[in-house]
Amino acid sequence: MKTDEQLKTDVTSEMEWDPAINATHVGVAVKGGVVTLTGHLETFAEKYAIERAVGRVEGVKAVAIELDVKLAPGHKRSDSEIAEAAEAAFKWHALIPGDRIQVRVEKGRVTLAGELDWEYQRTAAEKAVRPLTGVVSVINNLRLKPSVAPANISNRIRDALARHAEREAKNIEVIVNGSTVTLRGRVDSLAERSAAQGAAWAAPGISLVVNDLTVGSGT
Repeated sequence: MKTDEQLKTDVTSEMEWDPAINATHVGVAVKGGVVTLTGHLETFAEKYAIERAVGRVEGVKAVAIELDVKLAPGHKRSDSEIAEAAEAAFKWHALIPGDRIQVRVEKGRVTLAGELDWEYQRTAAEKAVRPLTGVVSVINNLRLKPSVAPANISNRIRDALARHAEREAKNIEVIVNGSTVTLRGRVDSLAERSAAQGAAWAAPGISLVVNDLTVGSGT
């Protein structure tokens, strides 16, 4: 098991390795495997890149994000310009039904609302907006249209988890209640936790995934 000091070194090194991140803007503190990030960033896209980088580091149990975005002068845009850019991004994205999404922008903060059919559409919409110039945060209020999950959906989710990583799947309990899936158990990394959640979201008829998976050996 890595010490907190080793984790801090690995997290810093991973951010320095990622060309989308200026690691000098980020403070890193680690206690009990929980990483706390602080600092001021120039774009929201960089904030997301940092979250992804930390999630790749083995041994990280959780991440506390205390980063705020203060746009550099060259990155500032009006709310109307951001809204127009978001609409255009949806229009040219084959996976996003843009006509079913409402966009509201206030001081660079983008809120997405509406009802979609699949989680991948909901995720794609947020990904399309996140890197737009002028955006300082994204609130994803998109809902999934209620539908009936197949009777054998829990087994299908377990099969999907096993295809991704059989060893981790053995430690994951899948509980289905209507259109809600709850994942319980233990995985080795934040990346595995995220992958398990993604596998559950891909199941038909699911409108909510509760991820109660913990990270670590449990020792």
